[in-house]
Amino acid sequence: MKIAFFARDIESNYNSQLIEILQCLINKGVDICLYAPFFIDRESVIKEISDYTFFNQSSDLPQDVDIFVTLGGDGTFLESLTIIYDRDIPVLGVNFGRLGFLTGVNATEGTWWIDKILTHDYCIDSRALLKVESDIMPNDFCPYALNELSFQRKDPSMLSVKVFVDNMKIPTYWSDGLIISTPTGSTAYSLSVGGPIVLPGVNALIIAPISPHNLNVRPLIISDSSKIEVTIESRGGNAIMSLDNRSLVLPENRKVSISKSLFEMKYISLSANSFIAALKEKLMWGQDKRNF
Repeated sequence: MKIAFFARDIESNYNSQLIEILQCLINKGVDICLYAPFFIDRESVIKEISDYTFFNQSSDLPQDVDIFVTLGGDGTFLESLTIIYDRDIPVLGVNFGRLGFLTGVNATEGTWWIDKILTHDYCIDSRALLKVESDIMPNDFCPYALNELSFQRKDPSMLSVKVFVDNMKIPTYWSDGLIISTPTGSTAYSLSVGGPIVLPGVNALIIAPISPHNLNVRPLIISDSSKIEVTIESRGGNAIMSLDNRSLVLPENRKVSISKSLFEMKYISLSANSFIAALKEKLMWGQDKRNF
């Protein structure tokens, strides 16, 4: 088995946990491949492990990788999409961050999960992705998002957000911005602006305004087979368009097309009810003294 490890920024006091995880896998005969931009700077970790190879980007990630492990928080997990793209590699998140809603393992809880991975004692959830198309996007900008696509004002000017769903115009959003979310992203930015929680297997997308100035608009749930087109106007001229945690400037009146991607992310879940468990544990869903 070959496992690739991706990380961006982990505090040095976690080095012992990193070494424990990597050496445990090596001792069990697993080939490990490390993200060079992170691990090359962790000499204290590298010198403690016995055998490994490096990758730098999507193009040199080995073709025979069986599992892709992210080390960090939700931001690191989201960025893994820019590495694996449509490679159909299952992804497991190990939390070295704070909330870690998307990550299924906590780094401080030891290596109990390694045997479950090696014996294939886990579930794989297929998570829908958004595909975003626009002529303003650079060729090297990953056009996919796991959580959401968001449009936000770049300056104090209010945005006028025009949206078409399957060529049908819906009322213009006069707001600070707009979020188009997958079910996975329903517990992220969309939730913070009043959107609903949607179970990952539901075939739906959420359209939710950010601080709307017309108070009679509410989040809208649509089929994930729908094609969405968005254009934005602003007195300031530009807005910010973000795909998960990656952003660029969107000039006004430039069309953005959004649809569900033809491929999905393979999400490793170590228990059958991990989504509901995460809602209870990390978002304190339903916390009430009557529920204890």
